[in-house]
Amino acid sequence: MKAMVVHDPGEHGTLRLEEVPDPQLGPRDVLVRVRATALNRADLSQRLGAYRQQATARGGPPIAGLESAGEVVAVGAEATRFAPGDRVMGQCAGGYAELLAVDERILLPVPERLDWAQAAATPVALVTEYDALATNAALAPGESVLIQAAGSAVGLMAVQIARQLGAGRIFGTVASDEQDALVRELGADVAIHHEHERFADAIERETDGRGVDVVIDHVGGAVLAENMRALALEGRLISVGRLGARVGEIDLDLLALKRLRLIGVTFRTRTIDEYEACVRRAGDVLLPVLAAGRLRPVVDRVYPLEQALEAQERMRANRHLGKIVLTIGR
Repeated sequence: MKAMVVHDPGEHGTLRLEEVPDPQLGPRDVLVRVRATALNRADLSQRLGAYRQQATARGGPPIAGLESAGEVVAVGAEATRFAPGDRVMGQCAGGYAELLAVDERILLPVPERLDWAQAAATPVALVTEYDALATNAALAPGESVLIQAAGSAVGLMAVQIARQLGAGRIFGTVASDEQDALVRELGADVAIHHEHERFADAIERETDGRGVDVVIDHVGGAVLAENMRALALEGRLISVGRLGARVGEIDLDLLALKRLRLIGVTFRTRTIDEYEACVRRAGDVLLPVLAAGRLRPVVDRVYPLEQALEAQERMRANRHLGKIVLTIGR
């Protein structure tokens, strides 16, 4: 099969389209003919050799890609959830390839209304943001929420999921007028241009000094102190991403006085059973909503697999609005 293989991981890391062996199936695996694969920030870390779970094709060469959609073509000896011909999507290792072996337990069926690009753009954000908002933040109907980096691909999904969960006022930080328009179209009540105004000041003004019940943070240490200031009494801060720094300062007095909860989430340290539970919870609640068109995957641009480096450079330059997707084959 053809795949985009990571070479020289580090400062000069690159991708090359090569012929590699087809993946071998484990007992709970399904073999997927990949139709589309979506880019994530961690793909850049793969090229740097800095991604903790560097993707390999079952012990083969390091193949890039962490999120794909396609058709099942074969199943392992103990796999029972899907059959050849089924359309599936999910997080994976080695998604920039024509074929993919992936554990059936972390896959979701693709709703009929989604095309391949939309399907590839969905699973990571869907499961991540449901886990953050519903499972960890325990967002209750009517509660307010601030979504940091609401204009990012995961942020756009978080806005929509928060609305589906019955959130009260939804605030989102944005970096452009284009992001502003899109996050409000998808369900945010207030878009805060973080480069023009301190978001905690905007939250204080918009909530008459109360603050928000939940912050979903995709930025990290650079906004930690302001996130805590923006939270209401007994608020919850869910740390999902750390692209804006891994380290930040905490005012412990503020933490105590507001009785805040700081919760970190990641899938990198979860067992397959734990991740399966996350996928199942998100799928049970959100797949019907997705199938009905009340959740919209936002696709920025679609490239052929051969242009994976160009696509990654678009992501690195922050020129995209929504997910960048690579298509594979017809």
